Amino acid sequence: MTTADIMFAQPGDRLIDREYDGRTVLWALLAAILIHLVIAFLLAAVGGVFSAAAPMEEKPVELTFVDLSSASLAPKNSAFIETDESKKSAAPPKEKTFESNANSIAASELPASGEAPLPSLTGKDRPFVDLETHPHSLEMKGAQPQASAAPQENAKPAPQPAPVTAAEQFAMLTQRPTPAVEPSVAPSQARSAYRPLKERTHISGRITNHGVASVNALGTPLGRYTKFLLDAIGSRWYAFVDRQIDLINIGTTRVVFVVDRSGRVKNLKVVQNTANEALANVCIQSIQEAQLPPMPDDLAATLPPEGLDMDIPFTIFPNR
Repeated sequence: MTTADIMFAQPGDRLIDREYDGRTVLWALLAAILIHLVIAFLLAAVGGVFSAAAPMEEKPVELTFVDLSSASLAPKNSAFIETDESKKSAAPPKEKTFESNANSIAASELPASGEAPLPSLTGKDRPFVDLETHPHSLEMKGAQPQASAAPQENAKPAPQPAPVTAAEQFAMLTQRPTPAVEPSVAPSQARSAYRPLKERTHISGRITNHGVASVNALGTPLGRYTKFLLDAIGSRWYAFVDRQIDLINIGTTRVVFVVDRSGRVKNLKVVQNTANEALANVCIQSIQEAQLPPMPDDLAATLPPEGLDMDIPFTIFPNR
């Protein structure tokens, strides 16, 4: 071995080697940490992009068309309230609140005290609305005129009177007339129209016009037909009740039925009865025997094909 092949290590050389090794390890550690961070970031990013998104529920598109014209907002088939003859108005009301047999303009005898579209009244607490008080009356035809005797074809002509002499003429001119005697006539039954029992009910209304209690009602074909229907049924009901009042209990019988376009009653049934069977029978008989005419064309065109639905409560009160 030659001197050129042998090298002696110096103390400074070992120190340099240790510093180099330390820097190498540090850089390797930093590189490892950086690599882990980069991998973790890539995994998070790739996972967010390629993960399956939650399916969204597909809903069909819904479109709603709203007609805001005044005609579409007008109430249809308003509640019926009868208009008395004394409250009829030639002009229709500005606000159609009720349907009726005739026009009427709202008025109240008392100041407004509530929110109902009715006049304020003091009266009895009832489940219906009556604006006046009067007893019921049945329809009576009254005395019928007697037909005169028909002339006979072969009747003999009346004999000609004998000539009057001058003395007879003088006697007729000078004699005092004898007062004529009226034939005795038996009192005849007066003619009257049917009207139902009415009792003023307690009402807290908002009508402010001062006058005889009435409502804003518009006379319509439906209102006129309903009035005729209720009168036809009511006139029979009161007559039957008067005959059988000793058999009928206090209470309410509620009956529903349908009137078709020809005026026939269908699907008649009792849905509530707090009285007894006698009252229920009277109600059914009154409806079945009512003679109803066919509906006018202008009314039938506004109703469903089945006809007019009716729901009538018949009530016997304790103080009847």
